[in-house]
Amino acid sequence: MLLSLIKILVFVAVVAGLTWGAARLTDVTGGAEIAMAGYEVTLGPLQLVLAIALLALLGWLLFKALGLLLALVRFINGDDTAVSRWFSRSRERKGYKALGDGMIALAAGEGETAMAKGRRAERYLRRPDITSILLAQGAELTGDRKTAEGAYRDLVKIDRTRFVGIRGLMRHRLAEGDTDTAMKLAQKAFEIKPRHVETQDTLLRLQAEAHDWSGARATLDAKRRSGSLPRNVVKRRDAVLALSEARDIFDETASIEAREKAIEANRLSPGLIPAAVMAARSYLAVNNTRYATRVIRKAWEMEPHPDLAQVFAEIAPEEEPKARLARFLPLLKARPDHAETRMLEAELLIAAEQFNEARRALGDLVETDPTARVLTLMAAIERGRGADDAVVRGWLARALTAPRGPQWVCENCHNVHPHWEPVCSNCHAFDTLAWTRPTESGTTLPRGTEMLPLIVGGGAGPAAAVPAVREGAATASPLPAGESAAPAPQSEAVREAEIVEPEGTIPPERTEADAVAQARK
Repeated sequence: MLLSLIKILVFVAVVAGLTWGAARLTDVTGGAEIAMAGYEVTLGPLQLVLAIALLALLGWLLFKALGLLLALVRFINGDDTAVSRWFSRSRERKGYKALGDGMIALAAGEGETAMAKGRRAERYLRRPDITSILLAQGAELTGDRKTAEGAYRDLVKIDRTRFVGIRGLMRHRLAEGDTDTAMKLAQKAFEIKPRHVETQDTLLRLQAEAHDWSGARATLDAKRRSGSLPRNVVKRRDAVLALSEARDIFDETASIEAREKAIEANRLSPGLIPAAVMAARSYLAVNNTRYATRVIRKAWEMEPHPDLAQVFAEIAPEEEPKARLARFLPLLKARPDHAETRMLEAELLIAAEQFNEARRALGDLVETDPTARVLTLMAAIERGRGADDAVVRGWLARALTAPRGPQWVCENCHNVHPHWEPVCSNCHAFDTLAWTRPTESGTTLPRGTEMLPLIVGGGAGPAAAVPAVREGAATASPLPAGESAAPAPQSEAVREAEIVEPEGTIPPERTEADAVAQARK
């Protein structure tokens, strides 16, 4: 309000001053005479002042006209002028508008529109470091791999966007299955941005697949320094890499270096079961049974596993069943309530022909966790007790369709593996295998006849009923090799019990019902 009043007062004062000045000029006598080319002009004082002001205005306009003419000449010549800047701002407005429309189209899933807007933006802006990214992502959205790769190659040529281009080409090579080129690109991307988490993970996985364990450990160390992984995870994965390197050396030379790496893997992660198994076997290779026993016991306290029991049995492979049972007692007392401990104790008691004690060792596993191994142990126990063949066949019929129990399962894709591996064979994820139950509980044994020779002896004693239902290195029996591996000849009852596409045999459901009825009698 006050400012407006001041402006009005100033305007009034200026008008009053000009009026007063004009009045004084009109009172002044005299003037100015201008003679030119035979013409004479007489101007009074007021007219003279107005003429001078008009000439000053014309001079200023002429100066501006000359400046505009010079700017036009410089524009035509290619120099940067106000005119060129005006046209540049116009192009920028159109280019950034096209770029924004392309980003919106990309977010909306309209790949073709995004590519068209990207090309338009490049025509106006001449900024391939921005427009090529939009073009590449739009081409990927529409499945135009050739255009996308061309855009990524353009990005590689620019220092500012080199990492983006290399990463895009790396992803394309991974999609095509060209892991060799993808690993080279991943190494280049890792050199540019060593703290980029996705690049670290991709390079680590590719190095693990290529068995480049030293390179993988260097990448893992970079992840540790960048803080992208917790310390305990880094320690476990370092143990996995050390174990994998030891396994490769074991396969080739079984040298002292391999034993040292296996022991190092067990030291880094005592709970890593394959590392404990290999470390124990490394100690056994040099007849150091004391350290081997300590490694197995420590791992068993963390997580009981059949592989640990197998290696513990290898410490004294020729011992008698009762002596073996006594030696296993510290192991059994470490985790007495664990299902693996109870099944192991049952197997040891069966080998020692203590079948009633073996049944008590299983406890309620038959009801609460009836896996194929538990049910087969029950078949062996009933066979050792002298039960009828129908009862034994009933337990085996149930075992054939029962869940397998814990297995090596990938936590990423849930694929089941027969043995532990550092990299999943299905999804190629690193360090994702865990000893757990598969999501599908109805997994059955691949061949039904594998368990049948275990319950008949063809005239052999009760010790021939020792089960060995676990498969491979991860499921080897802790019993002596002569007792667990030698199959007895099949009797006539076994041939009748085979249920792999039988002809004219009793269905498994009826066999099991008969077995239960006879057991009650």
